[in-house]
Amino acid sequence: MCRMTTLVRRLGVFDATVIGLGSMIGAGVFAAFGPAARAAGSGLLLGLAAAALVAYCNASSSARLAALYPASGGTYVYGRERLGPFWGYLAGWSFVVGKTASCAAMALTVGSYVWPGQERAIAVAAVLALTTVNYLGVQKAAWLTRIIVAVVLAVLAVFCVAAFTGGHASAARLDLGADAGPGGVLQAAGLLFFAFAGYARIATLGEEVRDPARTIPRAIPMALGITLVVYAAVATALLAVLGPDRLAQATAPLADAVPSLAPLVRPAAAVAALGSLLSLTLGVSRTTLAMARDRHLPGALADLRHAELAVGAVVVLLAATADLRGAIGFSSFGVLAYYAIANASAWTLRGNRVVPALGFAGCAVLAFALPPGSVVAGAAVLAVGAGVYGARRAS
Repeated sequence: MCRMTTLVRRLGVFDATVIGLGSMIGAGVFAAFGPAARAAGSGLLLGLAAAALVAYCNASSSARLAALYPASGGTYVYGRERLGPFWGYLAGWSFVVGKTASCAAMALTVGSYVWPGQERAIAVAAVLALTTVNYLGVQKAAWLTRIIVAVVLAVLAVFCVAAFTGGHASAARLDLGADAGPGGVLQAAGLLFFAFAGYARIATLGEEVRDPARTIPRAIPMALGITLVVYAAVATALLAVLGPDRLAQATAPLADAVPSLAPLVRPAAAVAALGSLLSLTLGVSRTTLAMARDRHLPGALADLRHAELAVGAVVVLLAATADLRGAIGFSSFGVLAYYAIANASAWTLRGNRVVPALGFAGCAVLAFALPPGSVVAGAAVLAVGAGVYGARRAS
């Protein structure tokens, strides 16, 4: 079989936007608002706004850089080109480690919705199926993502209409209370930012996008803007029906808010998690490819097919054996570290430096506002990555 070291530019604005949507509008919209409400209480919408502001800055920086460096790898490439090899490597390390754990978490989410009690078996089957889709080509993956995004958006629209018209919504539940402290709001923003981070998938597919200087800067803000509208509508509906206290305790918030829709929400959540898993594996495999080209990972992974198979194999192993609830924390920390490097890279470009400076500061604040265990685990992962890099350079 021939090696796939050169990628073909097939994706237009629509497909690139849909891939970004498939990454962002995933399982998080069905589960993330509960933990965020526990952190922020009635300040949930403020946390969402803060997360969106940081995400906008990151998206702007990523779009500028992706247009200038339309290569697979995203911030790994930007950091390497603008800040030096170490920072590019650290960005790639953060992305690959954190997002590989996220892939396994999404696979286990699919399993928990499809067949409670057999989560791991379903998770492994889902990873194997989607690895096959990616192996067959990104164009087929883009078509599958279109279908998933359409299904999830339709279900969320039905939910919002039912929530606002079902007679249980109250505007009074949206009022800010004493529980909306700055620390809680920032922690909620850090948790919710994880759900916005999928627009990076567009940048990591830079070598497969037609006319990247025009396509990527259009697709990233479009995907982010649509996602923000959807998240704001869902969050407002949940607060209006459940209130912050009930939302904080809910394990399946959308089903609790509109119980009659539970038979629709459960399969939709599974489909959404599949969409996230598909887009995550696309991004991780491309970053793995880029790092292997520079010999930061084994040279065999410089073949896209080998990179996809390797990522699939690692995710299958994690989904079959690991308890990944704790991994989500350091994954969130890693995502914020990744975007901090993206903003620092964009700051070196000519033109507006306010946005990348604000994005860098926002990433730092949200990263260290996460629960202490997440901060310690995330910092440890970055330290291990830095140690590996140093050992390689010294040898």
